[in-house]
Amino acid sequence: MHAARLIIVSFLLLAIVVTFSSQGREVTSLAWEDVRPTIVEVMDGLYATLRSFVAGQDSHQSIDDNAPGVNFYAGSTKMTAILSGTGTEATTGVTYGAAGNGGVYLAINPGQYTLTGRIAATTDKDLAIATVAATLDDGKYYSYYMSGFYNTTTKTVDAFIVGDPVLAPTDYTVAQVRFVNAISNANALTLYARYTTGDTTRVDTVSGAVAYKGASAFTDVPAGVYNLFARYTDSTTNKISTTGVSFLGGRVYTVGARGDITITSTTATNRPILANSANR
Repeated sequence: MHAARLIIVSFLLLAIVVTFSSQGREVTSLAWEDVRPTIVEVMDGLYATLRSFVAGQDSHQSIDDNAPGVNFYAGSTKMTAILSGTGTEATTGVTYGAAGNGGVYLAINPGQYTLTGRIAATTDKDLAIATVAATLDDGKYYSYYMSGFYNTTTKTVDAFIVGDPVLAPTDYTVAQVRFVNAISNANALTLYARYTTGDTTRVDTVSGAVAYKGASAFTDVPAGVYNLFARYTDSTTNKISTTGVSFLGGRVYTVGARGDITITSTTATNRPILANSANR
């Protein structure tokens, strides 16, 4: 923790120099670019970082009508909440297809935790409907998913956590992309990316076969815009597809599969969907 205090003091000193001297601003800018990677690495090493998603499916036609929105907790620490227009906590919580805290990582002290999604509504307020026990290591990144079919009788739903081995970029011509399968009634899926410019017949394999609750390794994908699709390993039929997905060079992305694999409607809320989110 001494390192954190030293870094905070450094920030204050930099602010003083920048405020009072234009020359200082230029020199400080150059100095900051030199030390930023080290400072970011040190700060990342002081905490574990966690983000949360709701990626389930429901036995009814619309999970939004049946599964409650949640707030995410790590032990007794509330990690997410929605602010209402009146300045109080909203009772909507994080709902199906959404990410807690906008998908941004939240820092937490490393250690053993019971991660839960708890009902945000007034009825059954703070009832835990999804629970995962996990050890969060310092300097590591994680994503926590609520998934599967919501049981309205027991008021429970499945959940899992995956590690996010996010690294600083070294090649800004490519993005790092991985695939997470959060569809409980789907077989293992493989993710593919079809080019939309240049050779539009070219298709790259982004992942191997990923089973439910699984995550592939990050793969380098040339920066660009792609049409994505996921297939079973023994099939040439697209089980899920989406178009016009942008991968920016130097960025890190997770493409997550969510929904009910049996739904064929193109408009149903719980249809199978490929959702792209930026890790960094």
